[in-house]
Amino acid sequence: MTGTAPERPVRTLADDERLARARLAPDVWDWIAGGAGEERTLAANTEAFDHLRLLPRVLTGAQAPHPATKVLGTPWSAPVGVAPMAYHTLADPAGELATVSAAGDVGLPVVVSTFAGRTFEELAAEARAPLWLQTYCFRDRSVTRDLVARAEAAGFEALMLTADAPRLGRRLRDLRNGFRLPPGIVPANLPEADYSSPGAHAATEFDPALDWTVVDWLRSITRLPVLVKGLLAPGDALRALDAGADGIVVSNHGGRQLDGVPAAIEALPPIADAVAGRCALLLDGGVRRGTDVLAALASGADAVLIGRPVLYGLAVDGEAGVRHVLRTLCDDLRDAMALAGAATVADVTADLLAPPPRRRPVRGADTPPPSPRLPSPPDGRMRKEDLHASLADPVLDTMTFLNEITARYPDAVSFAPGRPFEGFFSVEDVHGHLDRYLDHLSGQGRTPDEIRTFLYQYGAAAGQIRDIVADSLRADEGIGVAPEAVVVTAGCQEAMLITLRALFRDREDVLLVSTPAYVGITGAARLLDIPVTGIEEDPVTGLSCAAVEAAVHAERARGRRPKALYVVPDHSNPSGKTIDAPTRRELLALAQRLDLLILEDSPYRGVSPGERVPTLKALDRDRRVVHLGSYAKTAFPGARVGFAVADQTVVSADGTTTLLADELAKVKSMVTVNTSTLSQAVVAGMLLAADGELSQANAPAARHYGDALKTLLSSLEEHFPAARRSAHSVHWNAPTGGFFLAVHVPFTADEQALARSAQDFGVIWTPMAYFHPAGGGEHTMRLSFSLLAPDDIRAGVGRLAAFIAAETARTPG
Repeated sequence: MTGTAPERPVRTLADDERLARARLAPDVWDWIAGGAGEERTLAANTEAFDHLRLLPRVLTGAQAPHPATKVLGTPWSAPVGVAPMAYHTLADPAGELATVSAAGDVGLPVVVSTFAGRTFEELAAEARAPLWLQTYCFRDRSVTRDLVARAEAAGFEALMLTADAPRLGRRLRDLRNGFRLPPGIVPANLPEADYSSPGAHAATEFDPALDWTVVDWLRSITRLPVLVKGLLAPGDALRALDAGADGIVVSNHGGRQLDGVPAAIEALPPIADAVAGRCALLLDGGVRRGTDVLAALASGADAVLIGRPVLYGLAVDGEAGVRHVLRTLCDDLRDAMALAGAATVADVTADLLAPPPRRRPVRGADTPPPSPRLPSPPDGRMRKEDLHASLADPVLDTMTFLNEITARYPDAVSFAPGRPFEGFFSVEDVHGHLDRYLDHLSGQGRTPDEIRTFLYQYGAAAGQIRDIVADSLRADEGIGVAPEAVVVTAGCQEAMLITLRALFRDREDVLLVSTPAYVGITGAARLLDIPVTGIEEDPVTGLSCAAVEAAVHAERARGRRPKALYVVPDHSNPSGKTIDAPTRRELLALAQRLDLLILEDSPYRGVSPGERVPTLKALDRDRRVVHLGSYAKTAFPGARVGFAVADQTVVSADGTTTLLADELAKVKSMVTVNTSTLSQAVVAGMLLAADGELSQANAPAARHYGDALKTLLSSLEEHFPAARRSAHSVHWNAPTGGFFLAVHVPFTADEQALARSAQDFGVIWTPMAYFHPAGGGEHTMRLSFSLLAPDDIRAGVGRLAAFIAAETARTPG
């Protein structure tokens, strides 16, 4: 055997990704690798390339391929550039300095992010290939102007405007991790500020109201060519040309903005057809192989940008790691060009792409190919990505996290739980309520055997106390419906779940929610794969009917069906706002005109002081309202008894009719089968004792909660007088009842801030961001006062004030 040295193993880009994951902190890995929403678009960016096929040309006489090209008149060694990515310093302390140096060795350009961790000047001093600047347009245009001027002075050669980020997308991994930039990781080219939460900074500083005039404005402040990045629609590409753009980057932001949009390579061909060579056209997203570059060029791109693999290489081996990634991709491109019969980039034309294969029809319909799945781990564990996607949604973790914080800090004053005050409960009362209902059954002529069956057997899915619930609703709320229109449920949460399941046919049906929204409804929708669109409350007036109508029209314009609107009209959880009587009547008229159902949830009416506005259901004359209720606050939570009032008529294809309540009962029979008969009996006994008017029976509780609310408001006033409120930018609303109010603060009130509040100051609250399904509420905390005695409220507000002062002091600007 000869002494020939063994070949060194080839390290692929996939190897770099695996090695980088092992070297980066889990939250940093998720921040780099993750995407928005369910990460469908993130996955599609690479999977779409997997479905493309190349048709090589043979016997072309081509010799060694030359991948060099020109973009905007500047030579590149290959049609590949480094995409803009923030904070390379997360992967390696040298950050963008290492990336620029490595790219210069390979002869490839780098698009430098606005949020680079190295200054433009030091990058320009290191550069041996073109540098471009990626920029956002900030509310303060002077910040953008200064960035552009510095980059131009440093020798940058082009400007790339990111157009698809009026705010950052809802990135569930980051929300679940409570991602914050590590200390020392800051943008080197921006003014000092609090950048620790990228999403919160973007929501505050990015200009969300940009239109196409921004391109003209950028051209007016620089001599550099301007490209627009983030386009997926041919119409937008034509608008970019009309606005004077010198180039277009087809991109979905690496799957990090709006989830569910096309893969970048899927959006490229129609845009290439639309612009027809009139500007530079680049592709960003999903490129991992030389054949991917070929496919993009054949689809109409002049060049591609590569993103995450650069950061993976940087994390693995610094500058050498980036050099390895870029050289590997360029070598792979040369091999692909040689095998495809393309000597130059100009030889890569549309006929290099094979037409998509026809799928064989099955039973008269196309059957989509199964999604590729990774094998299960060998030790019996399951992959979370193989479970339902909702399990990765932070909304499902909110209560768990709050419970963990509460258990970890038992001496903290907790404004988190919206539970009733336990001083109104007596164990002995349960026996009395049960006996009262059993006497009621006996008085109706039920035999002992029938009563025994009632208590010990399953009972009807729709409930066995529907008549008593209907009588109570009539007496207490003026809601006149027959018992057959009532379904007795295991709490209001089940009422929501079965109502959504019955009403929403497919993913074209959309649930509208008044936002901030109770997490129970958004969580139920998420479990059922029902799209949710939030309608933001006005900070002063609450829900706007005009906003509801606009949302309905917008969804219909998208080809979707807005099916129902969920509202908590009285003392809403979480904001505490109440919809006034004129707005309720306007909302009912709007629902009739737009053919929209209203899901009304009002758990706090019966335990709030003062005169009550009629429920939407009491005002409903067109059966537009499904009224959802619970006895958790008016009776006691442990009973787990709720109800749905659904008197809408359902017509079958053969003309037969039923009530919607009957359909809900069918769903319930497949979920909990029936509501606990013991719980029904106890709640029925309470209703009988009050002659159905629980609100009257709960008058002492309502006074108590009203006093607790007054104590909370007066304590906030005491610790935050007008001058201090102004200095700290703190304000809150003043509900007239319910269990909650909202406090706005100048810092990000996220889970990390909550942990500091509990540990260092002994006070717990709820981040309002939990209640915004599409993002928002980052600077607001929800306070619940229902479970606390007055002294605890006063002590808790004192601790809260100290925390707010400390947190405000540590927040720059």
